[in-house]
Amino acid sequence: MFFRPVALALLLGLVSAARAQQALPPEGAQVLRSSQSAQAAPDSAWLDLRQNNAAHSKVQVAPPWVESVSFTPGKASADAPTKSVFRIRLTRPDEDCQLLLFRLYFDDQPAAQPEIIAWDESGTQLLHSGSLGQKTGLATSSTTIVPMIGVTAIDVEVPGNGRSVRGAYLDWMKTSQVMRPLHAEQQKLMADPFGGPAPLKTGEEDAEVFGAVTAPLAAETIPMGSSMQNGAAFQFGLEAQPLVALLTFEVASPQIELPPEIYVNGEDVGPASLVLPDLADPAYRGLSLSLLQTMQFQYTGWVRAQKVVPASILKAGTNDVIIIAGAGTSASAIREIQIQLKYLWDKSDYLLEPLK
Repeated sequence: MFFRPVALALLLGLVSAARAQQALPPEGAQVLRSSQSAQAAPDSAWLDLRQNNAAHSKVQVAPPWVESVSFTPGKASADAPTKSVFRIRLTRPDEDCQLLLFRLYFDDQPAAQPEIIAWDESGTQLLHSGSLGQKTGLATSSTTIVPMIGVTAIDVEVPGNGRSVRGAYLDWMKTSQVMRPLHAEQQKLMADPFGGPAPLKTGEEDAEVFGAVTAPLAAETIPMGSSMQNGAAFQFGLEAQPLVALLTFEVASPQIELPPEIYVNGEDVGPASLVLPDLADPAYRGLSLSLLQTMQFQYTGWVRAQKVVPASILKAGTNDVIIIAGAGTSASAIREIQIQLKYLWDKSDYLLEPLK
């Protein structure tokens, strides 16, 4: 149901733009002034939902289809846990804008999992996402596609004081015809707005294609630290030594300059390579102990990681793999871990060069 906002704990600056159209929000809500002309194509929107002190807050702008953002802090109750609500009121820019990508950035705390709820003007609930996140305790993001026919407000409802919510990225969706090979696995239904790779999906059984065997090691989320004692350990068996191997997994909240380290059969094979989204992604968070030091960056979400494992390290029989977080990483997690093994195939392409 709808409610009347009683407080706005985040400062949303008012900046006007030429020919921008202002809509009147509900009483108690703050207006976000337009960042573009009303005649222009609809821009995407980044909404900073951090509850900063007014003295440290900065001016924020938004496209004209975002009317206002308000915040209602939760009230303690003996009957039910307190919940805080961020309300975003918006309008569709035109008839072609029917689907909205809503990506929420938050700290994935077990007791403060947010939910997305969409309402129409009469107070009827049109969409309820359910709890977002995986209770990892790490900073992350989650994307929800909201059908916008009739929607006038979207709520971010979170248990507690709402400080685990950091921001929201909104962009309108459009459909297009996509062609793919018949035998290629369809892993992704939509493109990532910041060029990130498709989510990795580990199969349940080994699969072989053209001499390459893909073997799942683990699909569930596994926490890990930056020492051998709290690393993520796996074992897999080989009938024969491969020509080369490729370890692939997803890692949560890595420091992008200090990716996870890989150990195979007791040998350090070096750091993994990260497949990073564009640096424009708001999921990047700067880390600095002082203003005089170089800032390091953490990606607060899931990133694909890969590492080539030399065949000389592998052996027929049982092999051990340990993955640890990069040095200085306080906490991280991995999921969808798999290894690919390349064997000689009767149609393999290779060159034999004579010794000189």
